[in-house]
Amino acid sequence: MSLSPRDRLLQLREELEAIAATSGDSAAVVELDQSKLGRLSRMDAMQAQAMAQASGQRREAMLRNIEAALNRIDDGTYGLCRDCDEPINPKRLEFDPTALRCIECASNLEQ
Repeated sequence: MSLSPRDRLLQLREELEAIAATSGDSAAVVELDQSKLGRLSRMDAMQAQAMAQASGQRREAMLRNIEAALNRIDDGTYGLCRDCDEPINPKRLEFDPTALRCIECASNLEQ
């Protein structure tokens, strides 16, 4: 049985919030005390911190997109292209339930 768009979005939001709750420490500030960590270990820790921060930013952006999609469901505009007001292909929405544009308008925007 297929989930409704709302249920899919709520499930996705729940998964992202669970990931955020478990990944808080990896973005913590890296200590520069050389007596605790060697130079390469600090560099590894700083790289891991940067990756965790970027991941957190992508997660936050996705959560905002999910909330916007839920709002579109509530106001009756979900599934309509933001640019041309034509229906977005259901397969596109199945792949990305937060899609704002039909494939043609999305392609035009990228060019």
